[in-house]
Amino acid sequence: MSRKPTISVLGGGAWGTALGSMAARNGNAVKLYARDTATVAAINNSHRNEIYLPGIDLHPALIASSEAGRVMANSDLILCVIPAQALAGAMQELKDRIPAATPFVICAKGIERSSGLLMSDLVARILPDQTLGALSGPSFATDVARGLPTAVTVAARNQATADRIALMLSGPTFRCYSTDDLTGVEIGGALKNVLAIAAGAAIGRGFGASAQAALVTRGFVELRRVGRALGARPETIMGLSGLGDLMLTCSTPQSRNYSYGLALGRGEDLTGRPLAEGVATAGIAAELAARHGIEAPIIAAVAQILARHITIDEAMEALLSRPLKNED
Repeated sequence: MSRKPTISVLGGGAWGTALGSMAARNGNAVKLYARDTATVAAINNSHRNEIYLPGIDLHPALIASSEAGRVMANSDLILCVIPAQALAGAMQELKDRIPAATPFVICAKGIERSSGLLMSDLVARILPDQTLGALSGPSFATDVARGLPTAVTVAARNQATADRIALMLSGPTFRCYSTDDLTGVEIGGALKNVLAIAAGAAIGRGFGASAQAALVTRGFVELRRVGRALGARPETIMGLSGLGDLMLTCSTPQSRNYSYGLALGRGEDLTGRPLAEGVATAGIAAELAARHGIEAPIIAAVAQILARHITIDEAMEALLSRPLKNED
């Protein structure tokens, strides 16, 4: 297109703000919707979002507003960065203001707890005629906001659509690979959060790096099994949105899910900690695995620990005492 693309971002948290600033830095006209008027004022006046991205300068062309309709009007692309468990309510509230012809890319990772739906399936029930996509991969908001090199995957049911979205979002430091395996991209993004809690809990409890590596590796086997059962392609699970995201999320306290697991393993007070999507996803992920007859003992153990049905020590003992078998 000859004019600068107009990109709308729904969500003024860390990831939404980072994506908005990145898209503006890449030469797009970007408008961001946030409920909090103080966040809107800070982005517009000081080009900062100190609540979620402290100390990081945002691109001055990023414009914020608390009027969703105004943000999405005449948009070429909508990036939805609303947390997974709040997405259904937000879509019901905003559906009449979302332009039907504009591609709608979901940037939140998770499985809705009440329905067991992936985010694209959830949105499709509310916006049945919308062209839907997903963006996922190994990426921290602070890295993207600072312009550090990052590669992600963009998915849509139609490959040509995924290609167009990837081209629109890619820039010198933000590279998008494209795929039409929407399910695979979403499964990887959702389940890696659950496994990151397990990895963090192992380190927090003092089980050591060997246990952490074993949990991540065997957890990846479970992720592949769930993905296969739901129709994901193996190459997607082995790519950025699967293995790549898992490696990042399970390796550093910068990950909120890994950090939550660390605190859990150390026995710290978890009240008021930042949102860790794996906490909400673990239970429904374990249910989905059981429903499909999938052997997923690590995912099930995380769900049981978070529900306070077993301790971390009991979970590790149960995992180590499972019958010996060939590695798959």
